[in-house]
Amino acid sequence: MLYIKNGLCIDPGTGMRQICDILTKEDRILWIGENLEERESFRKLPRHEIQTIDAEGCIVAPGLVDVHVHFRDPGFTAKEDILTGAAAAAAGGFTSVVMMANTKPVADQEDTLRYMLERGKDTPIHVYSCGAVTKDMAGRELTDMEKLKDAGAVGFTDDGKPLMDGKLVREAMEKCRGLGVPISFHEEDPACIRQSGVNAGSVADKMGLTGADRQAEIRLIERDIRLAAQTGACVNIQHISTKEGVELVRRAKEKGADVHAEATPHHFTLTEEAVLQYGTLAKMNPPLRTKEDRDAIIEGLRDGTIDLIATDHAPHTKEEKEKPFTEAPSGIIGLETALALGITELVEKRKLTMEELLVRMSYNPAKMYGLDAGYLAEGGPADLVIFDPDCSRTFWKFSSKASNSPFPGRTCKSEVEYTICAGKVAYIKNMSMAALDD
Repeated sequence: MLYIKNGLCIDPGTGMRQICDILTKEDRILWIGENLEERESFRKLPRHEIQTIDAEGCIVAPGLVDVHVHFRDPGFTAKEDILTGAAAAAAGGFTSVVMMANTKPVADQEDTLRYMLERGKDTPIHVYSCGAVTKDMAGRELTDMEKLKDAGAVGFTDDGKPLMDGKLVREAMEKCRGLGVPISFHEEDPACIRQSGVNAGSVADKMGLTGADRQAEIRLIERDIRLAAQTGACVNIQHISTKEGVELVRRAKEKGADVHAEATPHHFTLTEEAVLQYGTLAKMNPPLRTKEDRDAIIEGLRDGTIDLIATDHAPHTKEEKEKPFTEAPSGIIGLETALALGITELVEKRKLTMEELLVRMSYNPAKMYGLDAGYLAEGGPADLVIFDPDCSRTFWKFSSKASNSPFPGRTCKSEVEYTICAGKVAYIKNMSMAALDD
């Protein structure tokens, strides 16, 4: 049993915000309330079975939920594997993650998916996975979605590869609607991209590149929100990057379509200018864009148009990222910096309240994927993050195998003190058990 006392408990599901205590038993929350130690029923508990965490000065919130991570396992484990990816997640305060299907082999067969999920059970957090929409993510033939869902897929995506066949996309949406799961899309039309990873504009010009035109995203979002309205499918627009894309999602929501959008911390923190400073460590798909695009993403988060924050945690080796810009792979890691960037860039700058940030980082993503996560309640999951929102932390080292990030050396507000999953401590700052009292 874990007894967490004196923390500011925030439940993004109900809006609860108060200093109180939480007692867990096995993998559930047993009690939430003020001064639990004074209860007669608490005094009767066997004290030797209770570990105490004094969370004074910290926020106690539901464990964070990231529905867009790449753990590179199977097939690319020099970059990351499920064990190290989960360790990075726990260090960032995440207790639930959803892996993407672009592994090797692709998660388009039950055996591969089962391997990924079984490997996830060896970690201290909840590891889920999407199945691929198309066989080998080739965009030509749908996978057997029913069998993949029965094997444990919580949704479907070919993330990393856009789906260009509109008829196939419609069919996939209809299948997902029937199965009651979301389908997520990487929205970049290759016809609009000469060189990926940098926005077509002034920065690309300085680098002697043509870059990725914003129309690549706009075109496919237009198509997919139209098909979402027609099919009634639950559709997630992944890592949105353009102001036009945000406005398209806003209009679709106003018309009642079951459309969601996710923003990454790097897209609400950086602009295309970062590519000049950080080179390949700021190369990603879709690329960082202009200040106007970043501001539109922040406004979309503020007004609820963008209802999810997801990291698109994308590990690569140091050697890969040291290649010339046009040869290096796109993507950065993000699990360990996400909460701090959200607090620093959104809460501290009064774009979102702390509650609104936590809604987008826990409650909403869990709800969209049907996960039992993202809320605090008696009888609810004992998945918690305890963090100090006021301290300053400079990022240097990571628990991930990879270090491909533009944020080492950056000082942000907040630090995760504990991550607790299923009633067990998954992460402690400095990995010392000394802070736990028997």
